[in-house]
Amino acid sequence: MNQPLVSVVTPFRNTAPYLAQCIESVLAQTHSSFEYILSDNCSTDGSGEIAETYVRRDPRVRLIRQSQLLSQAQHYNNVLTQISPDSRYCKIVQADDYIFPQCLQSMVQAFAQSESIGLVSSYWLKGNMLLGSGFPHGTSLLPGRELARLFLRAGVYVFGSESTVMYRSSLVRNCQPFFGESLLHADTEKCMDILEDWDFGFVPQVLSFLRMDNINESISAPVRSLRPELLDRYIIVQRYAPRFLEPDEAAALKRESKRVYYEFLAHEALRFRGSAFWSYHKGGLNPLGEKLDRTYLSLRIGSELLWLLANPGTTAAHALDRLRGRTSGQGLGNTDALQSAKRQD
Repeated sequence: MNQPLVSVVTPFRNTAPYLAQCIESVLAQTHSSFEYILSDNCSTDGSGEIAETYVRRDPRVRLIRQSQLLSQAQHYNNVLTQISPDSRYCKIVQADDYIFPQCLQSMVQAFAQSESIGLVSSYWLKGNMLLGSGFPHGTSLLPGRELARLFLRAGVYVFGSESTVMYRSSLVRNCQPFFGESLLHADTEKCMDILEDWDFGFVPQVLSFLRMDNINESISAPVRSLRPELLDRYIIVQRYAPRFLEPDEAAALKRESKRVYYEFLAHEALRFRGSAFWSYHKGGLNPLGEKLDRTYLSLRIGSELLWLLANPGTTAAHALDRLRGRTSGQGLGNTDALQSAKRQD
C-alpha cells in the first residue's frame, strides 16, 4: 500500500539543546513517506550545524538557511512555501517540541476517513499536563462548523499549538502567507478559518509533546504573565462568533466575552499593571479594529471596587489599603488605576 507523502517542517532559531530530540522524533516515525524541511533562522548557537548532521544522514531531510532574520510568523510562512507539490498533508513540529512515533501514521489515517477533512488534531502533553480533552467521545470526525461552535460556546480547545495539528497540504499551498503575520495567535485563527469550510478529524491518543522548560525564551514566554489566553479568547469570539453562530447567539456571546475580558482588565488595573501590560493588550485589539474601551473599563473598575467594599476580608482589605495609598488626596476612586491603561496613548 502506497503511503501518502507528508511534508514535515521544523523552523528553528537557537534551539541547540532541543533540536536533535525534535529531529530524531520525526525520523523515528512509523509512517516513512515524508519529506523533512529544516529551516535555520540565522541561529548563532550551533543549531545549523546540528541540522546539517541529519541532512547528511537521511535523504528525506533538507536544510534551508534564511539569509536574514525573520519574525517567527514570517519564518513559518517562508518554510511552508517550500513543501513539495506532491505532499498530501503538512505537519509542523516546533524545534523545542517533539512527536511520538505513531504521530504521522495516526493523523494520516484520520485524514483517510474523508476527503472533506482539512485539519486533524489529537491529545497532547504540555510538560506533564495532558491536554486536548472535551472532544466528543466515540467519534473521530466532526463537521468543522460544529467543532467551531463547541469551541465558541464551551471553550473546547483541541488545537494545541502548531506542533499538535496536521493540515491538508492543498490548504497550505493555496493560502500564502499561511499564517497572518499581524495576529497574536495566528495558529488558532488559521484553525478557525479552516473549520468554516472543512471537517475536522481527531485522534484520541497523545501524539505530541510541547516543552515548557525551554531555557531559551520562546515567543510566548515573555508575554505569559500578560495572560494572552484571555485576550485570545476575546479576539476569537469577537471575530468568529458571527461566522459560526446565529445572530442573536453571536451577539450575546460577544457581550459576555467583553464583560469577562474587561473584568480581567479591571482587576489588573487595580493591581496597577505597567506599560508593558497595557501595550500588549492594546496592540492585541488592533487586528479587530478596536481600541481599549475606556468608558466600559471604568465601569468594570467601579464594579470591582464595589465588590471589594462589600466583601471585607484579608485579601480585600490589603487591596483596598494599597489602593488608598496610591490614591491619597484623590478620594477612593479609579482615576489612578486608569492612568496605567491610558499611559500608552
